[in-house]
This record gives sequence, C-alpha cells and structure tokens, in this order.
Amino acid sequence: MNVIVVSDLHMGSRYFHAGAFEDFLKKLPEDHELIMNGDVIDQPYVQLNPSHQEILDRIKQLSYTQKVVWVQGNHENGHMPTNLGQIEFQRRYTLDNRLLITHGDDFDTIMPRSRIFMKAFRLMHKMRVKLGARPVHVAEYAKKWKSFYRVLRNNVRLNAVNSAVENGYQAVTCGHTHFAEDTVVNGVRYINTGAWTEAPAFFLHITPDNMVLDPVDQFRLNPHGEAKVSEHLKKTTALDYGVRRSAATAKISR
Repeated sequence: MNVIVVSDLHMGSRYFHAGAFEDFLKKLPEDHELIMNGDVIDQPYVQLNPSHQEILDRIKQLSYTQKVVWVQGNHENGHMPTNLGQIEFQRRYTLDNRLLITHGDDFDTIMPRSRIFMKAFRLMHKMRVKLGARPVHVAEYAKKWKSFYRVLRNNVRLNAVNSAVENGYQAVTCGHTHFAEDTVVNGVRYINTGAWTEAPAFFLHITPDNMVLDPVDQFRLNPHGEAKVSEHLKKTTALDYGVRRSAATAKISR
C-alpha cells in the first residue's frame, strides 16, 4: 500500500500553486495511488484557465496507469466533473481500518451556521485587496484572526476524531481548514494536509508501515519508495506549521 494524499488544490483560483503541483505530479511514483481529498476545483461551474485545465488533463491521463481517487469537498458542492478517465469519485474513502479519508466539511458545524458572518468576512477581505492589501486566499487572511481560526480548526478536528472512534478507524485525515497539522486526540491520529493556496503545501505519504506528513518542497523518495524525513521540517517548530513530527513519524499498526 503506497498512497499520496493531498487536499484543497482549488484549481481555478488565482491562489492555486499550479506550477508546484505540476512538478509534484511529475515526481509521483508509478506504484502510488493519488488521493485528492476535496476542493480540487474552486468553482466547478466555471471553466478552468488553460494552465489549470492542462493539470486536470494530466490527472486524467494518470488515472489510466495508476489509481486516482477524488474525494468530494464543499467547493464541489455535489457537482463532480465528467469525462475524467478512470478517476474514482467518492464522498469518503478508507484504507481498511487504518485511515478514514474525508474532506472535513461534514465535521464543520460552525461555518454553515455562520453564513452571514462568513459572507461579510469574505466581502471585507475582497475590499482589503481592492484597497491595495497583498492578495492572499481568504483562508490565509482568516489565520490572522487566531482565536477564531483556532475554534474552527478544533471543531473540525474533534468531530473528525469522534467519527473515527465511532467507526473503528485508527486515524483520520481531512483538509478543509487549510491548516496542516498532525496530532493525536483521544487515541486517534488526526492529520490535516493543509492547502495548495498557501505556502508551504503538504502531502501525506502512506506506506504499509508508516504515514508521514511533509511539505511538498521536500518531496523526495528513496529507492525503497519511502519518504525522506525533511530536515527543514525537523527544524521547524509545531507553532510555525502546526505539524508535530513526533506524531508524523510514529509507526502505526497494520
């Protein structure tokens, strides 16, 4: 079992790191599954620009030679593209009892109840950009509101862990919050793979014995197909990236 999990590409968004993801696809080993965990496309009813469409076409071609799974996120909003080769579309995906893979919007009980506030927040962000502020994804701007953002992350994390416990999974991985982290809650490992709209982007690498969360700029595989532990990330504190390497490098039972 060799699997790569990414989330929140947001193709079509001006903030999608298209070049980095294109390079990432080129390095993907042929014996690995690729799982895209939600919000692959930012606005599914809007035509992608040519460069982003080329990446989607590349993923389509990839699906003919290795397994590709597209897990639905809230931005897909029930609309899944057609004519995409052998890509497998799922609402949730599992790896035996080891890992539950789901975007995380189902575990978000705060934003759906705060639609007026969220709409006002987005409008305020757009106004900032129009007035000359540095253009960033709205999630990156939201991170400046640390207390509020922490509540959102904790909400998704705890509900995800509770779901994993109820269904007998050892671990659960989500996206949605745009915040990469790897921790253990109530005996369940919770991994969030962050987003490709803010740097650094992360990926989850799964082998028969290990699950490792690493930044994409450290994507290297040794001849045995195992991810090299990033020296850069080792030297980075959990406060910087929200990643706990002690959990990220811990072995899990088969």
